[in-house]
Order: sequence, then structure tokens, then C-alpha cells
Amino acid sequence: MPPSSAPQSDRPGWPLDTPGIAYGGDYNPEQWPEELWAEDVALMRRAGVNLVSVGIFAWAVLEPEPGRYDFGWLDRVLDLLHGGGVRVALATATASPPPWLSRAHPETLPVRADGTRLWPGARQAYCPSSPVYREYAARITERIAERYREHPALALWHVDNELGCHNAHCYCDVSAAAFRVWLERRYRDVDALNDAWGTRFWSQRYGSFEQVLPPRAAPTFTNPGQQLDFRRFCSDEALDNYRRLRAVLARTAPHVPATTNFMVARNVKDLDYWSWAADMDVIANDHYLSAADPHGHVELAFSADLTRGLAGGRPWMLMEHSVGAVNWQPRNRAKGPGEARRNSLAHLARGADAVMFFQWRASAAGAEKYHSALVPHAGTDSRTWREAEALGADLGRLAETAGSRVRAEVAMVFDWQSWWAAELDAHPSADLAYLDRAHAHYRALWERGVTVDMVPPDADLSGYRLVLVCTLYSVTDAAAGRLRDFVAGGGTALVTYFSGIVDEHDRVRLGGYPGAYRELLGVSADEFGPLLAGEAVRLDDGGTATLWTESLRLRGAEAVVGYAEGPLAGAPAVTRHRFSAGTAWYAATRLDDAGTGRLTERLLAESGARPAAATRPGVEVVRRTGEAASYLFVINHTGAAAEVPAEGTELLTGAPVTGAVAVPAGGAAVVREPG
Repeated sequence: MPPSSAPQSDRPGWPLDTPGIAYGGDYNPEQWPEELWAEDVALMRRAGVNLVSVGIFAWAVLEPEPGRYDFGWLDRVLDLLHGGGVRVALATATASPPPWLSRAHPETLPVRADGTRLWPGARQAYCPSSPVYREYAARITERIAERYREHPALALWHVDNELGCHNAHCYCDVSAAAFRVWLERRYRDVDALNDAWGTRFWSQRYGSFEQVLPPRAAPTFTNPGQQLDFRRFCSDEALDNYRRLRAVLARTAPHVPATTNFMVARNVKDLDYWSWAADMDVIANDHYLSAADPHGHVELAFSADLTRGLAGGRPWMLMEHSVGAVNWQPRNRAKGPGEARRNSLAHLARGADAVMFFQWRASAAGAEKYHSALVPHAGTDSRTWREAEALGADLGRLAETAGSRVRAEVAMVFDWQSWWAAELDAHPSADLAYLDRAHAHYRALWERGVTVDMVPPDADLSGYRLVLVCTLYSVTDAAAGRLRDFVAGGGTALVTYFSGIVDEHDRVRLGGYPGAYRELLGVSADEFGPLLAGEAVRLDDGGTATLWTESLRLRGAEAVVGYAEGPLAGAPAVTRHRFSAGTAWYAATRLDDAGTGRLTERLLAESGARPAAATRPGVEVVRRTGEAASYLFVINHTGAAAEVPAEGTELLTGAPVTGAVAVPAGGAAVVREPG
């Protein structure tokens, strides 16, 4: 007999009464005439939808004038959904203030670094530090919580929406005052701030906290320590907004879990989600592919693994992704047949127990009217709708996987604060990007079927065989010590260039590069050698290097790959160092894909880290493990059929699997393996 789906108690904080896999999306009934609502609920039942987010952008409808509320329409919507067996993630409606608020209080509007005030007419037109905005947001949240705390459809509080998406950084006077308070809490004494920021340079020394401003537009480069702390402050301010609204909900309805939707994806870097995770009852994420990225499905896996890391390995929610096109990319291309299914199952494979979309019904007006939806403009006589129904049926067949977890033998250290610091201005190369090496090494592991856990710099690394540290430019002494202890205990680690260079205040670690990792790696460099745009150098293993080189000297390490030409000909480019019981590798240049692959093979062989199953590039394999069974997910992103070794029962078809599971081009399989 198949295992039953995970009970509520196995998924702490999970939306109430949603067993199995949650399926649905954002539902915005206020955009549509009331006579359509019953049809929506009937279609949800037909598609297998069991959870929708409601009220995210409904503030102006719920409170059309200050202090005057209209909840009647929302009462009827929630009653209809409950009657149809659909659970609700009810939003606080605070994601976009109504026009009357900014008209009465223009001081709540956000301001750019150059002094430009951002006006209403889009969304998130508010300063995150504004006490006036916070007061009104808390008031509408309290009214919603009081009215619906016992509604039988209520499963989850959806706090705000994509906090910091468009207004993460505000430079107004209100934000400046809040920044000074934040700095005083952090440093206590202005001399400590001066020391951390190195303000003796360019005559920037402050005599008091009152003299400090946000890093507004200036004649040239602003102080990097100031920039870095302002980013930290902005992340904390957005989190404080979440905490304030969450506290209102907890006072009124403590039995209902709460979350907000993160934006863990390529190039979304404004919030340090490691510092947010503990405040979420369940981790939720929004993820959208870049249509221009040929490796988008690998970036999806990277982001899903990072979201699972934020969840501490527990089940998490995919709160939004797209069934087809999105509205905000320069070229708004729809997904191909079966692509949304593959994307959904890939998130599921990597720990999600919810597959949700923006949105349920495609808007007929507004800025997102060309964003795809489960019910498209064409209605139910469409490929999109037929795929939505089929996906609902698939998720029903996979209900038993809920609550199972992903295990990994490889970890990658990921740090938003180091990302911020690595991409500050006035660095050796403007072409260097924090995610570049992380994505390259992740893709090499993904192609070989090796599962990766994403971990913060201060994580316990003892349970892994291999740890990758990619462009971790800024690192604390404690975090550097974690990696040292891991290698000394017998682990294998890879560090890539521009790692360990500065401390948490962006102050250079003196004595030679790579700073904090110099002794561990057994190398030293006194100069960076960034390459010019389009420049490349040959390596002695036949590969090519671009973007970065270093004048590296061996201090106990051995050269594995060297430069075959140029001013550094004969110098080491990739090194290996035996350190106590383990091994530390250093990639001091940007290897091409083939070179990254060769290095990955050596790292896997040396560490003993194993794939989830034998596979080939383009065929994704991941295993989730539960108490009664394990589940091998196989997702074929290629144009040719594939076979992967497996034994058990294929859940999507119910067919027995002996020896190998066959997966058609663009298809997927999930095999329940013998316990």
C-alpha cells in the first residue's frame, strides 16, 4: 500500500487542513463581476485546486475611504471558496496603499538616491520606514484578522506581498532618521562606526550619528561600508514591517500560521533572507524563469535548493510561478508545451509541498494583463487550461510525497551580504558577478545528478562530503573558521577567486590574497589580474580562462592547472592543498564550462559525493526521502527520450519499474522506491 500523505503535525506551520500537495494561485475576484465567482470555484474544483491567495492588492476596495470598510464582497468570496473545498491564504492587503493615503500623507512616498520622489500609480508606493504607513497598514490588518480569524476557509495568513520588491531602498528623511537609529543600535558609539567604515579616508569622519545620511547620490563613489550597512538596514526595515503585521495577526488569531512570499531567484538580491527565515511559520517563494536564459531550468533548481535551505530542509511553498509568459520581461515569451509541468515538478522534487501560480484568471486590464494565468484570456478551450487540469491530476497522484525531505552530500555556501559587498563599485573588475561562479559550479553538479544544499556562511558543515565557496568576497572570522574546521576534519572544499578578501565591514584582510582562506588553501597572491573585456588566456590542460587571474604563489599547495600563455605563463591557476585530514582546492581564475566540469569530476571523486542516480546532462534527478518510502524524481529537459536506473512504482502512471525508468522527451517520472 502507498504511504499516506503527511499529516499536519509533520509539517509545522503548514496551511491548515491542506493535506498532500497544495495547488492553486493568486485569486483576485475583485477584478471580476460577482456572477463569475461561482464559475471560478467550479473550475478550481475541476482542476484540483485546493489553496488560493486572496486579497493581496485589495486595500483600496476593502477600505475605500479612511476608516470606512467594505468586507461584504470578501465575505461572499470566502464563503464560496469554502463551499467548494478550497482553502484560503488570506492576505493583509497592505502591499499597495490606496491613493487616498498618499494624497493625505505624501510624506509616506519613497525617494530615490537622487532625490526623486516615487508617486502612486503602480504598487508599493510607500517608504518602508514611514510610521504613518505602518499605522494604517496595522489598522487594516487588524480589521481583516478580527473579521476572518474563525472563517472555515482560512488556512494561512499571507503577510503583505513580495516585501521590498520595488521599494527596498528609500533615501527620504524619514528613512535617514531610521537609518541613524539602526546604526546607533549596531555600533553604540560613533567612533566604532568611523572605524568600521574607514572614514579617515576622504575626510568622512563623523562627530555624531546625527551627521550620517543614507548613501544618496554623490559626486563619486560613496563609502562602501556606508553602502553595505544601508543595505543591511533596508533588509531589516522590510523584515520589521513583516514582524509588525505578524504581531497583529498573532494577537488576534494565534492558531493560524503566517508567511510572506520571498523572491529567491536570479538577480533578486535586496533582502538577506537568512535573517528572515526564523520569522516564517512556513517558507514561501516566488520564482520566475528568464525566457532569455538557456539554462533557466538549472537556475530554477538553484533557487529551489536555496529556498529549501532557508526552510532548514523542511517542506516549503512555491507561492508564485508562471504557467506561461510573464508581463515584465523585455520579450514576453510564453512557455512551451509541458514546460510549466516540468517547472512545477522540479520545485516539488527539491522540497516544495505547494505548487501555486500567479494568477488564477488572467487580468483583462492593468499592468499585468499579459501575465499568464491558469485560466487564460482564451478561457478553458486552450492548451494552458488543459495543462492546468493535467497538472492538478499529477499533483493528486503525488500526494504521498508531501512531508518527505531532500538529502544532500554537497553544500554550497550562499550569502546575500557577501553578494552586496562583492558587487559594490570601485572593484578590480566591473564584470565580476557574485552569482557567476555559483551558477557555473552548481550547473556542473546538476548535470551529474548531484544534489546540493544551500547553506549560510555560519552553517554546520560536518554532515557534508564536499563544500563549495564561490566568490564569498566578504566573510567573518567565525565563518572562515567553519570551513577550516570542515576541511581539517576530512572534508573536501573548493574556494573560487575573490573570496575571503574583506571582513564584514568591507575592510581588506591584510597580508595577501585570498585573505581569510590563505592558510587553508596554501597559496598567496599580492596582485589581482582582471582580464579586459573579451580577453582570454589558455590553460595548460587545454582549457580557457576569462575575466580573472591572480599572481598566485604556492605556500604548501600543489598546482593542478597552470597558465599556458600571457604574463602569468607557468603560474598556477587551480591548486590543491592537503590540510590536516582534508583537502582544499582553489580556482584562481574563471574556468570555461569544460574546465569547470573537469574540476567537478575531480572534486566528486576525491570527496566521494554521489549522484541521486546515474544520469546525463539535461535529465534532472533528485530524491526525496520519507519515513515509509523514498521518491526518485526524473525530469527530462531534453528533446530525446532518456532512461535512468530505478526500481519501484512510477506514481504518475502507476506502472511498475524494473531496472530503469523510461522518460520521454520533455517528460517526467516519479518513482516510489522500495523502503
